[in-house]
Amino acid sequence: MKKSLFAILIVFLAMGFGDVVGPMVSLAKESFGLSNTAAQLLPFVGFMMFGILSVPIGVFQDRKGKRFTLILGLVIAFVGLLLPMAGGMYGRLSVDNTSYWQFIVILAAILLLGAGATILQVSGNPIMRDVSDEGQYSRNLTLGQTIKAVGSSMGFLVPPILAQIAGLDWTILFPIYSFILLIALVLVGTTKITERKTGNETPVTLVSCLKLLYSNHYVLIMVLGIFFYVGAEVSMSSGIPLLMKETYGIQNIGLIISWLLFFLPILIGRFTGSIVLKWISATKFLILAVGIAFTGIILLLFGNMTFAFIGIILVGLGFANIFPLIFSIAIDRMPERTNELSGLMITAILGGAIIPLIMGFVQDKFGSVLAGFVVPLACILYIGFVALKNARQ
Repeated sequence: MKKSLFAILIVFLAMGFGDVVGPMVSLAKESFGLSNTAAQLLPFVGFMMFGILSVPIGVFQDRKGKRFTLILGLVIAFVGLLLPMAGGMYGRLSVDNTSYWQFIVILAAILLLGAGATILQVSGNPIMRDVSDEGQYSRNLTLGQTIKAVGSSMGFLVPPILAQIAGLDWTILFPIYSFILLIALVLVGTTKITERKTGNETPVTLVSCLKLLYSNHYVLIMVLGIFFYVGAEVSMSSGIPLLMKETYGIQNIGLIISWLLFFLPILIGRFTGSIVLKWISATKFLILAVGIAFTGIILLLFGNMTFAFIGIILVGLGFANIFPLIFSIAIDRMPERTNELSGLMITAILGGAIIPLIMGFVQDKFGSVLAGFVVPLACILYIGFVALKNARQ
């Protein structure tokens, strides 16, 4: 494996740390005694940065380059992770002595981590094309998303494992993530990456990004596809641990069960997807993925624990490749607009802030964790429309 590809894959691992806000919802809810809606402020604060920063970062990246932008994102995320550690939260948070200011510090940390993750997504997804051999972009991007899922999985696995082994709590994630981010920063900083040019790129501006979004019907459809997919994934990753605890009474190992049912299938699905894409087109694969995810959510809504477990596994397998498929299909169709498309589609990750809040509101409104899963179901229906639209074209 080329050193440049390896370095970018480690960046994708760090990218996954932004998804810690999913499992952190149930952890913070218990530590700080929050409502479902208040706990969903964590993904809102983190993913809000995607809506604010993505397009400006796309413009910035067009001038400074993807590698420079990538390093900037790593630095900002690293600083964010240092904040709770400076406040004494590095594995010894006492539930009996938690305070309002500690929750504010964590929100600030998630804000910066979200900002860093935004920049990493804007630069990391297109730079994967620069370090990939011809015709390998969709496959390598899917592999990168597999590595990203490993980083996301740490939010589910590390807290319960270290709680049992060393008596540490979920805030131990901050120093662990900081160390890995530092490694990624060193690797990218010492690796030469040649950024491809198609020869017909147009200078990127905020106006050109907005014009592309509103003047090109296809771009709008794809951007909304990312919006609803990320919203659905974050809703699932934050809702499943609550479902385990509050509906099925699974307490101490709820996070591990959630990972086994949801993120392990995502890992398997992404790894398998990078292989399957050798023989099947990205558009056909997207239709298959949506069908599997839709079936899974329907099973989950039956309320039966066995059906729910099977459904969650299917949702994980279906969700596994949707993001890299939508992203790579759009970029491959319009490579000369890579920076604009990247900025717009990463802006759409704002769905991870909006959709979970809607889910939390539905859960509080109906007094049922299960009722909230109607929200990701609606999201996957739209993504089905996106898949069919691309198949026809």
